[in-house]
Amino acid sequence: MALIQNKKVHFNYEILERFEAGVELLGVEVKAVRAGQGSLEGAHVTVRGGEAYLIGATIQPYQTGNMPKNYDAMRNRRLLLTKDEIAEIGSQESKKGLTVVPIGVYNKDHKLKVEIAIVRGKKAHDKRETIKKREAERDVMRDIKSAR
Repeated sequence: MALIQNKKVHFNYEILERFEAGVELLGVEVKAVRAGQGSLEGAHVTVRGGEAYLIGATIQPYQTGNMPKNYDAMRNRRLLLTKDEIAEIGSQESKKGLTVVPIGVYNKDHKLKVEIAIVRGKKAHDKRETIKKREAERDVMRDIKSAR
């Protein structure tokens, strides 16, 4: 179960490849994420200098009165990946039309992990098709439920 999810990722993008990464957080950020106080909307991953960074993710303070004065909720956070994974993400990121976005943050053995994915943006007609499929499935489920 994800603590924080990027709900629009499946609608806006076609997922090509997924990765699991650790994330470097402050102690107060860990408490805030475990409480579900964060957002991945508009966030993306970039590779700089052989390291991967999560950019644009917002983690609100767990206790506003207990935060350092210079705390930045939108600071860049380093992702913990292997060198091979970073090289793969860097090469895919440089290709036209591909980007790397976070899907969600979750607990795994008392550690926080970020699921990231290499994605390609969907066109408008693909999004309309997704909406039609979702509505058709909803109608079928509604009919099954009413038939009982």
